[in-house]
Amino acid sequence: MDVEEKLLNILLVEDDDVDVMNVRRAFKRNNISNPLWVAGNGVEALEMLRSGVVPAERRLILLDLNMPKMNGIEFLRELRADPELGATSVVVLTTSNDDRDKVGAYNLNVAGYLLKPVTFLSFVELMAALNKYWRLVELP
Repeated sequence: MDVEEKLLNILLVEDDDVDVMNVRRAFKRNNISNPLWVAGNGVEALEMLRSGVVPAERRLILLDLNMPKMNGIEFLRELRADPELGATSVVVLTTSNDDRDKVGAYNLNVAGYLLKPVTFLSFVELMAALNKYWRLVELP
């Protein structure tokens, strides 16, 4: 299998520009070459997914929970109810350590629930670990 086939199409659903910048910088620091799209909220993310802006094959969503218009849990409910999008892999990347958010996310079949690190170095390490994980796990 060549490198092109291993690339994931990653959609970051995040309303905080600093966090978006940190993800981009952490990808660069870790030499993560996966294509990265950014949606500022759940409504925008659903539009990008449904319109094909983000390619349908090998998709992974990195999802913040605390966003305007449509929060992460509302987005997950809508995503899971959509026959075309329901099986999309989602990893929550949030500041929320609230057990209700964790239970709500896992009940909507997220692949993981990660807390955003406070320092950039920790963010880089988290993205490196996530990259190793999705390289090991064969996502369809």
